[in-house]
Amino acid sequence: MVRLDSPPTLSNPPLTYDYDLAISGGGIIGLTLASALNNSGLKVVVIEAKPQSIAAAKGQAYAIHLLSGRIFAGIGVWDKILPQIAHFCHVQLSDADYPQSVNFETNDLGTEVLGYVAEHQALLKPLQDFVSGCPNITYLCPAQVLEAQYQPSGVEISLRVGNEVKTIRTRLIVAADGAKSQIRQAAGINTRGWQYWQSCIVAFVKPEKGHNNTAYEKFWSSGPFAVLPLPGNRCRIVWTAPHAEAKAIVALNDEDFLAELTRRCGAQMGKLELEGDRFVFPVQLMQSDRYVLPRLALVGDAAHCCHPVGGQGLNMGIRDAAALAQVLQQAYSQGEDIGNLAILKRYESWRKQENLTILGFTDLLDRVFSNNFLPVVIIRRIGLLVLRRVPPIKVFALKLMTGLKGRTPEIAQKF
Repeated sequence: MVRLDSPPTLSNPPLTYDYDLAISGGGIIGLTLASALNNSGLKVVVIEAKPQSIAAAKGQAYAIHLLSGRIFAGIGVWDKILPQIAHFCHVQLSDADYPQSVNFETNDLGTEVLGYVAEHQALLKPLQDFVSGCPNITYLCPAQVLEAQYQPSGVEISLRVGNEVKTIRTRLIVAADGAKSQIRQAAGINTRGWQYWQSCIVAFVKPEKGHNNTAYEKFWSSGPFAVLPLPGNRCRIVWTAPHAEAKAIVALNDEDFLAELTRRCGAQMGKLELEGDRFVFPVQLMQSDRYVLPRLALVGDAAHCCHPVGGQGLNMGIRDAAALAQVLQQAYSQGEDIGNLAILKRYESWRKQENLTILGFTDLLDRVFSNNFLPVVIIRRIGLLVLRRVPPIKVFALKLMTGLKGRTPEIAQKF
């Protein structure tokens, strides 16, 4: 249980620091932040509650945007990640069974690929290995934050490491501990948003025909439906449906589940074979009122969550991590206090509005396409026609979807 204590008066003596910053959460976002601070001169500790092997075994997969790949390349881990993931060169966007689709191609952006798809361990394991070799980073895993006491000059953090309880002192604590962030809740930072009427079904399948390095996003009235290519001619299904319908679909036997899946997917990949279990989870939109307080910053799902349409969520967090790393490194190099609120607000002003734009974009997509109201159907099909026929709008939409709109972190600019 993490507790926020009232800051003591300024008469308290200043802290002596064990670390410059502590990152609560050693998932992909927390480790991306730590990795981006390699060679920064900052002394970093990462605190992760799950053992490394358990954390890496999470059965999830993600769309990885072009900008995220460039951030990983700037960090120095992309060469370890790339051989384990798939890329896609085509994106097909369609509205249910409407015959006219929008096809995005690499020549729309002048890039070799449009994006990537990675399983969880393909991202997490290289990041774990990378931080383990960084002399300025201490990786405590498993370890758990028990309490954070904020003072004007720093933070005292009580940890459980194995059977031992210890206290460390740091200038800044970063919450990378997920949507239910204990650090955020203990700090009293409120969030705004809502639970959608939909849940998301995820599954791995192996198609009879090759996926041709194509990502499919098909909008049904019940919700978006995506097929993402993976190595070994496998695919990741991301299927959104109203709660009751989603639960009923997941409860089907394998044969009936695959029959329903084929009906949604179409025949372009032939017969589908289910690999592993399928899972269902609720979908929410959430934005924290603040990303920062004195001595505290939020990144990733601790700061925001969005609808899975377009695969934006993890990529927003990766950009958060790169942006915060840049702000902290620049402040440190100029002799500034990295836990000072004025410094941290540079990060908040950079990322909060950009994230809000993506939250609004994904929410609009879901609401416009997840219904059969005739005027809305007509408007969205006109919109698809415009995307097909007006190249500047098509390129703008593609850049937004691939993370190439907005401010680019310095770590990604050379790629």
